[in-house]
Amino acid sequence: MSIEQYMQELGRNARAAARQVAASSTAARNNALLAVRDALDGDRAALADANAGDLARGREQGLDAALLDRLELTPARIDAMLEGLRQVAGLPDPVGSISEVNTMPSGIRVGQMRVPLGVVGIIYESRPNVTVEAASLCLKAGNATILRGGSESLASNQAIASCLGAGLAAAGLPATAVQVVATADRAAVGQLITMPEYVDVIVPRGGKGLIERISREARVPVIKHLDGVCHVYIDAGADHQMALDIALNAKTHRCGTCNTMETLLVAAAEAEALLPALAQAYAAAGVELRGCERSLALLPEITPATEQDWYEEYLAPVLALRVVADLDAAIDHISCYGSHHTDSIVTRDHGRAMRFLREVDSSSVMVNASTRFADGFEYGLGAEIGISTDKLHARGPVGLEGLTSRKYVVFGEGQVRR
Repeated sequence: MSIEQYMQELGRNARAAARQVAASSTAARNNALLAVRDALDGDRAALADANAGDLARGREQGLDAALLDRLELTPARIDAMLEGLRQVAGLPDPVGSISEVNTMPSGIRVGQMRVPLGVVGIIYESRPNVTVEAASLCLKAGNATILRGGSESLASNQAIASCLGAGLAAAGLPATAVQVVATADRAAVGQLITMPEYVDVIVPRGGKGLIERISREARVPVIKHLDGVCHVYIDAGADHQMALDIALNAKTHRCGTCNTMETLLVAAAEAEALLPALAQAYAAAGVELRGCERSLALLPEITPATEQDWYEEYLAPVLALRVVADLDAAIDHISCYGSHHTDSIVTRDHGRAMRFLREVDSSSVMVNASTRFADGFEYGLGAEIGISTDKLHARGPVGLEGLTSRKYVVFGEGQVRR
């Protein structure tokens, strides 16, 4: 069977399964999630063996330590997968909920109902636990899904797929509701993203190169973000301790995440008082500063920033630092260099805070909080499939509601249009 034929078969199976999953009860989907949990728990040895094989092949192929760490399924990570399934099963089910019901002059009542998207294709790299996370969220939201993990985690993902199928079958749902692509051939991705007759939406989770390729070649709608060039702006008159705490946390809590601050903007009125303390704190945390000319005048020991630094998503202990005249200059900088992901202002001024919220065009905009809060769990979504910087359908962390759509429903009592 060719790659095209194989992917077409997965697509047909998913489309057929999607109808059954959409029609299933909340209890059936929750039972499936808990049955998958039991299957994974009972198959720990098989998961460990498959993962050990992936790790051995990864070392032979020269994968770096960071990738090997993301690839490894430790007992603690398996425990986290099991807990994640339990938590998703406990989340409110959005499917079928009806809202915004209004009575029209004709007497009909018009509302909107949450419905599944249908078939969700998810393309991701390295971490095999994403297979469980993605499958559980899609299933809970009433969708079928086709999962294409990284080639380095092929054996681990197939072991997980076996448990997913067993759990679905135990709950009376079609095993084809969750299908994990069983080939490392890159052509499978090209097929998956060009099957609009079978796939309703694609969610890429991975590096910028992968997401750029998906965005360029897909014939299916894509929920994505390319970059996480996040900013914190410290406003004139800001509380200095709050500013220090937020600026340090936003960069150093974790350096390699998409909601980590990559550029710090400081109002000129606060630069002289704040920059030495900030520089000392970042130096203690091992963060390299790359500053503008005004920053260098106060901190001559830091590295001069280039134009490219303002665009960089470092995902590393490196931070771009710029002194700006005021709020207008900060918003201009974010508009020019930002990636519409997450931006925060530290301020005591309510009016300027509201201007920042209105005028910064990002999927998450914050006042007096670290950008690291831009996360589905922290937002009360329970979990997320990813973060979207698009403006249509879903924006920001994409949880269960983001994996559904809405349709209009009308309730009448025999009305006819005159």
